[in-house]
Amino acid sequence: MLVLADANLRLNASPIDYIELAFYFLLVLGIGYLARRQVSSSLDFLLSGRSLPAWVTGLAFVSANLGAVEVMGMSANGVLYGLPTVHYFWIGAIPAMLFLGLVMMPFYYGSKVRSVPEFMRRRFGKPAHLVNGISFAAAQILIAGANLFLLASVVNLLLGWPLWVSIVIAAAIVLGYTALGGLSAAIYNEVLQFFVIVVALLPLTIVGLIKVGGWQGLVDKITSSPGGTSQLHSWPGDNLTGFGNNFLSVLGIVFGLGFVLSFGYWTTNFVEVQRAMASKSMSAARRTPIIGAFPKMLVPFIVIIPGMIAGVVVPEYLSDKGILLEGGTAPSGVTANNALLLLMRDLLPNGILGIAIAGLLASFMAGMAANLSSFNTVFTYDIWQTYVKKDKPDGYYLKMGRNTTVVATVLAIGTAFIASNSANILTYLQDLFSFFNAPLFATFILGMFWKRMTPHAGWSGLVFGTLSAVTVWGLSQAEILPLTGQGISFVAAGSAFVVDIVVSVAVSLATRPKAEAELAGLVYSLTPRGSLKHDATGENAGWYRKPGLLAGIVLVITIALNIIF
Repeated sequence: MLVLADANLRLNASPIDYIELAFYFLLVLGIGYLARRQVSSSLDFLLSGRSLPAWVTGLAFVSANLGAVEVMGMSANGVLYGLPTVHYFWIGAIPAMLFLGLVMMPFYYGSKVRSVPEFMRRRFGKPAHLVNGISFAAAQILIAGANLFLLASVVNLLLGWPLWVSIVIAAAIVLGYTALGGLSAAIYNEVLQFFVIVVALLPLTIVGLIKVGGWQGLVDKITSSPGGTSQLHSWPGDNLTGFGNNFLSVLGIVFGLGFVLSFGYWTTNFVEVQRAMASKSMSAARRTPIIGAFPKMLVPFIVIIPGMIAGVVVPEYLSDKGILLEGGTAPSGVTANNALLLLMRDLLPNGILGIAIAGLLASFMAGMAANLSSFNTVFTYDIWQTYVKKDKPDGYYLKMGRNTTVVATVLAIGTAFIASNSANILTYLQDLFSFFNAPLFATFILGMFWKRMTPHAGWSGLVFGTLSAVTVWGLSQAEILPLTGQGISFVAAGSAFVVDIVVSVAVSLATRPKAEAELAGLVYSLTPRGSLKHDATGENAGWYRKPGLLAGIVLVITIALNIIF
């Protein structure tokens, strides 16, 4: 990425662009300062006091994911694979988001837990809780580093500063508003950042399509490119999975991505669940991921399409694209991660360029702030309060939450340099999800619907599931397993899920389960149906606030999009 400081790759920003960026940063820090005035307890700082309306948490829910994965990672996939990348949205997100809202949020919100690991402690006990808390904390630091690296790369490209200086300054900005206002500051900034991202990337998509002669012009150019027609159809997605077999490719996408990775991420990842848990009521909590699903369906059109356009109009990709597709990096030094930056450089005039840069920075800050806010909650409540310092005054944990945010930012600076070694940031992040989220989902879903699952099975399934995913990844890196592309993460996730289930069942049959009286509210069959329902009167009344109806509308549109593309 150091090549981005070269003059021929620098963004030609004007004073108006810098003024727009300065205004945006002041606005972000101002929101953090205002949110600080509402923080009087650790619950306010770490969970927003459970006081936010559904539309705010819904937009924050999708914006928290609009970080490195969505923007740079998906546009990189647009260059490399084309339309099959939409599976990360329509197969790999929407169904799981609906399941979270309809089925799982009543358990999370109704049990009044403060985090997903706390739910694990109540269901399985402290060993599973500690394993989950540590693995989640490690994952958030690694993912925050990826967001920070891409945030710094934009600063590096804009100003030509050394990458390490860009990383430190970018980290300081995110730390500033997250440490000031906690989760409320992060969420309100995520709502702002959602609109900034859309305003930034929509013009880039439109100008790019005009540049290539509309949709048909893009189709013609891609058809004659090294990627060919396989980049123009979402199914079967052989080029994305790297399996080379239509049946195996579809199976990998549906089971590996659509079930294991997707449900593992969206239903058990506290980064997302935390936004819904900040809602003011059970109804709002259930609607949060469903509301977020509406814009989520349309995000591919402003992140994947620009990547596809960049692959056929950006000079660095035109001259070197065959090599780029094989190795991820062209001789010029650019990678697929640079697609949006290079497209902005070539297509956007000053004034609009400043807004686009602000949009990119907003996406990375939203992602990193989400990682930090969830990390400090889990570390403070699930690790520090539970195992290190119990029964302290609330003010102690409020201060601890702020201090943890600082420590997490420093650690993320270190992991940013790990992320800088990846040619495709999405591949890096999907590998992390297969390590941490896939086994957690297996443990979680089995424990929720099988009352016989025991506390010993909870922690052992997690450990062996994670080890199996790491083993698959290691064998693929050593070229012992002939896996390429992002199919590696699909297979690793599938392995983690299966191994976790097998180990959990075997250990459960050999050990003693909890008494049924201890599992009410934690296991579906032992939970009174009435406790899973929400109030549908007052501000929760109206057909447009019914989670089931909203989910049905989303599902119909998603199926239609899969048929069309």
